[in-house]
Amino acid sequence: MFNKLVEINCHSRNKFLQKIAGNLLEKLYCCEINCAEMDKSVLFAHHGRGCTIVASKICENVVIFQNVSIGANLKYNKISNEWENVGNPIIAKNVIIADGAKILGPIVIGENSVIGAGSIITKDIPPNSVAFGVNKFKPKDMNYDFIFNSNMIHPSKIIEANKNLVNEFNNQNKSV
Repeated sequence: MFNKLVEINCHSRNKFLQKIAGNLLEKLYCCEINCAEMDKSVLFAHHGRGCTIVASKICENVVIFQNVSIGANLKYNKISNEWENVGNPIIAKNVIIADGAKILGPIVIGENSVIGAGSIITKDIPPNSVAFGVNKFKPKDMNYDFIFNSNMIHPSKIIEANKNLVNEFNNQNKSV
């Protein structure tokens, strides 16, 4: 249902249906999506829960995880009586945006980049980068995909790894 609502909200020409889909996305998933242009291939992990997405453009094959904010970073100059930093982000092709990231202002996130969990990004990020912290980035190791790959790990392997971690933790913290 989530994907159908995104499709109607972002790609329908019927303004009435767009409004209904947008309201349902907010009510059911706490997700607001308002993009000037968004490719149909954009994926939202975890049904975009908690996301607020207000972008100029989101290109092909972008993956957005939960609790992501993409939007404005406006400020009003009281001396010149003008708004500054006007505009919303452009997210280029093949970008992955991890949990809780904030991408704000009239900036460009370069293609094939990863925006790390909890990052706050208010400046352009070059292509093929990993962004982290506050406006920090480094070149992406092209031998690895971070967070998402179309050949995703099977959930049973994650469950097994978690059980092993818990067993190791419990063994190290046994009361003597």
